[in-house]
Order: sequence, then structure tokens, then C-alpha cells
Amino acid sequence: MSKLVPPYGSPELKPLLLEGQANREEAAKAQGLKKIPLTSRETSDLVMMGIGAFTPLDGFMGKDDWQSCCDDYKLPSKKGLFWPIPITLSADEDLAKSIRQAEEVALWDTETDALVGTMKVDEKYMIDKEHECKQVFRTNDPRHPGVQKVMEQGPVNLAGPVKVLSESYFPKEFKGIYQRPADARKLFADRGWSTVATLQLRNPMHNSHAYLAWIAIEVCDGVYVHQSLGKLKPGDIPADVRVKAIDALVNKYFRKERVIQGGHPFEMRYAGPREALLHATFRQNYGCSHLIVGRDHAGVGDYYGPFDSQKIFNEIPPGALATKPLCLDWTFYCYECGSMASMKTCPHESKAVIDGNGNYKGGARLLLSGSLLRKLMSEGKPVPAEFSKPEVIAILKQYYDTLQEEDKVEVKLHRAATGEMKPR
Repeated sequence: MSKLVPPYGSPELKPLLLEGQANREEAAKAQGLKKIPLTSRETSDLVMMGIGAFTPLDGFMGKDDWQSCCDDYKLPSKKGLFWPIPITLSADEDLAKSIRQAEEVALWDTETDALVGTMKVDEKYMIDKEHECKQVFRTNDPRHPGVQKVMEQGPVNLAGPVKVLSESYFPKEFKGIYQRPADARKLFADRGWSTVATLQLRNPMHNSHAYLAWIAIEVCDGVYVHQSLGKLKPGDIPADVRVKAIDALVNKYFRKERVIQGGHPFEMRYAGPREALLHATFRQNYGCSHLIVGRDHAGVGDYYGPFDSQKIFNEIPPGALATKPLCLDWTFYCYECGSMASMKTCPHESKAVIDGNGNYKGGARLLLSGSLLRKLMSEGKPVPAEFSKPEVIAILKQYYDTLQEEDKVEVKLHRAATGEMKPR
């Protein structure tokens, strides 16, 4: 009997990926079906359903579920089950009009030009994109990467149950790191873990990330370093480079029996608080009892307060999620303490001063963030030794040295990363 938290909304995982003969037969049938192009986000969501990470969903959401999810975090089709972000498939009007009620269609990944699934179209409906953005992202600003994605999608949503035929490029490109929920659960069970804290990462692991993970190991059986392998916004470090950097840090600075690395195909929405809830929801399917929620979890720019993603867990119905937030304070390197510290432990409040050569010039707190690390690296500026381990910096430097100037994207910092925003 597993001691891990149960799957979300279901007594067991519900993977929708067809295997063996069933897969081959469905793929053959799909060759004669109308093609529906999927964006990278929609393909990632389909794969998440395929591997059971979005248990208990059985397809893309209909209008009632979309509306209720946006407004009330509920799915009427699942008896009011809590769900924080819509999972939808869009199409342009002409294509939508050509599809008959209950018609079966082939789902086609536009990134890889490959068949990834089929769907029975039970419903077609127009959506209010601005309403979705305002509810999910708390903004309609087109500069927000999540808002931009929604505004670029087709005006009609197609809904219905899906059959998943492929995990896209994830198993091959990220062999050894990409995992299905059942894979992770087996690894945890084999080690006898019952409490597992997951560290969500879309950035290379700097010293603040490592510090959060070490704290979590003190209170849980182990930590699951769980990386986003889906497509990221421009300026973020590609997943393959990030995997190498995290490998280098974890393999040298963690006890191997207390940490497991994995990767998931989810594509970031950068929805801050709402996305933190979704991260916890699908981590329950992976068997994680806790989600580490630090400063600006799943955020971008200055759209969210530094701890909004922690506060939102107090606003949802009690018992909605078995996976609980492990809320950790603002962390940094303190030159006065001579170590990593947090707002709860460190009495030294002055901001550290670093010169243009990366040398310490005075003050106490050196604030660390993934965006600041990317900014320093992309601009060719020295990174203070206290910021990240040398093995990580070497891998990132090698990546940035290969970029042409026209490939570099300006990295804008959240005010919290610069120290301009007051801590709570």
C-alpha cells in the first residue's frame, strides 16, 4: 500500500496515452481524419493528459468548464472539482465551422509536424479572451507572455475527449530526466518515501534554489527537483542547457539518497498565483506531498507580488489539494552571516554592493534570482561567487558564449530581484 498522497480527483491515475495495438489502430484511423493544428502549449497539455499528469481530465474543456474554471476554479463536468487554469484547444473560425458535431479529428503538433492524438469534438464555442486573461493572469497586458499566447490563439475552442498517441519529443530529447507520474511514484515508493517536496524549476539552479531544497529535505523524506521541459518564453535558458546545469549542482552538492530529478512536459503560463495552484494540482498526481513555494513562484515581471503565490493557497477551499505549499521566505546570501539566509533568520538589512567586476564592496544581503542570473550572463557581466556554484556558471557561460548578439533577449528584472520592492 503506497504511503504517497493519492492521485488528484481519482482513486488512481488516468493516463490517456494508448499503447501497443490500440495505439497503432488509432494512428491508422487518424490518417483519414481532419487535421487540427496544435500550438506548443496545446501539445504539452495533451501530453500531460496522456501521461496522467492532468488526472482526472479526459479531454479539452467545454464552455461550462472553461467559464467556471476561469471564474470559480471549478469543473461542473467533474461534480465541481477544483481546477485553477483552463485546459483548452483553439481553432480558427473557418476550421471550426467545417467540423461536425461528434466528428473525430486528428490532433497535429505544429512544432514537430506529427500526429499526437485524436479527439471527438463534442462542443465548439466562442471565448472571451480578455475575460480569461483577466481572471487567470490578473492582467490583459499583451506584454505578459501568457496573455500573448491566449490572444494569439484561435477565437473558437473545441472540446471533447481525447486519445493520446504520442509524447512528442520529450522522451527522446530528455531521456533520463523526463518522467511520467507513475515513474516518479515508483521511484518514491522504492525509496520508502511518504513525504516528498517538489522544487519547480524553469531556471538553472542557483544557490537560493539549493537552499530551499536543503530546507525541504530537513522536513520531508526527500526532494523531487522537477523541471519544466515545455517551451519557454524568449530569454529563458533552454531546457537542455538547464538540465546540464542542474545535474552538475545536484550531483556534487546533494546527498543522492535524498534527491530525485525529473522533468515534465508542461508549458509555463507565467500565471503566478493561479499557476502555483496548478503546479500543486499536477504534482499531487506525481505523488508529491508538498510544493516548495518561494518568492514570485511562476511569476514574470512585476505582475504579481513576491508572495502572492503563497497567499492564494489560503484562498482556496480547505482540502481542495492534498499537495500542500511549503512556503519559504525570501532567501539571499548574507556577507555578515557568511552564509545563505532568509528574512526570518538574518538581522542584517543593508543591500550588498557589487562592482562591475563582480567584486563585493560592502553591505550585507546579496539578493539572488533566476532573472538576475540570466541578465548578468547575457550581458557578459561577472557573476559573484556567492550567486551560484562554479560548475553551474561554467555551463551557462558556455551556452551564452555560443549566442549571436541578435539571438540575445533583454532580460527585465522584477523589482523584487533588484531590492527595490520591500520584503513582507
